[in-house]
Amino acid sequence: MTQEEEKRLLATLQSDKEINTAFSQLVSLYKQRLYWHIRNMVKNHDDTDDILQNVFIKVYKNIKKFKGDSKLYSWLYRIATNESITFLNQKAKKYNITNEELSIQLVQNLEADVYYEGDQIQLKLQNAIALLPQKQQQVFNMKYFQELKYKEISEILETSEGALKASYHLATKKIEEFLKND
Repeated sequence: MTQEEEKRLLATLQSDKEINTAFSQLVSLYKQRLYWHIRNMVKNHDDTDDILQNVFIKVYKNIKKFKGDSKLYSWLYRIATNESITFLNQKAKKYNITNEELSIQLVQNLEADVYYEGDQIQLKLQNAIALLPQKQQQVFNMKYFQELKYKEISEILETSEGALKASYHLATKKIEEFLKND
């Protein structure tokens, strides 16, 4: 979407008259990308659907407050990221385990997930990612799976590009090491 198209969509979203039509367009534009962004974090299809619904509810309620300081998709991704982190933190707290333990548990549940289409190699990769600190997981998933540019990830996570490059580099080294030794 060009900058001009995004500005038009945003203006329509922030108008009282056409918000519902524009919101449907927004959902159809970003639903799939946001689904996979969330799914990479929470691993489970049903949880992903619930979180995605919460994201779009939040967007609908707060779209008039969006000032356009960042790109619209960056704002959407930031909301999706925060909702996913909140969900994971609450789930870990509910089961009285650490986020790292939860992450490992979620990957172990992937094999039983009827919506998961990965093979053994992808499961090994998911296990390696699960062992990374949360920030490195986010950066790796956005860069590797979603092929976002560092500039885009920087806007979403509100972090410098240099810090993201370092996180990605560390994540790939840890993953390589895990895969070699597994």
